[in-house]
Amino acid sequence: MSRAGAGGPRLPRAAAAWETADFAAVFREEVTGLERSCLPLQAGLSQSSHVDDSRIDVVVLGSHADEREIEVRAGIFYAGIIAGSCCADDPTPVEPQPEYCQLRFRIDRRDGAARIELLDA
Repeated sequence: MSRAGAGGPRLPRAAAAWETADFAAVFREEVTGLERSCLPLQAGLSQSSHVDDSRIDVVVLGSHADEREIEVRAGIFYAGIIAGSCCADDPTPVEPQPEYCQLRFRIDRRDGAARIELLDA
């Protein structure tokens, strides 16, 4: 997975692919490669209590740009788990639950630095 680095998450390949037919595919690939901690998925949980570290799916819902940044609204499909107590005899099964949230990505067109926020929390 890509690391965010000191300046936060970066999506340089998506920034370079803007205004090409490959933008959505490059964006999806780059976002799925980010460390989960870079995305506000925990705040978007509605069916569970902790984000599962499994695969995420990204759907580009809309995008536009000005001279400084690209703004992308994306739907994120992921999984969460309901964590039980720490007791050894806890009967709560740890089964992934489907989760969905929408995120807004603001990507700097010069260097790919990204700001990410949860929509409709």
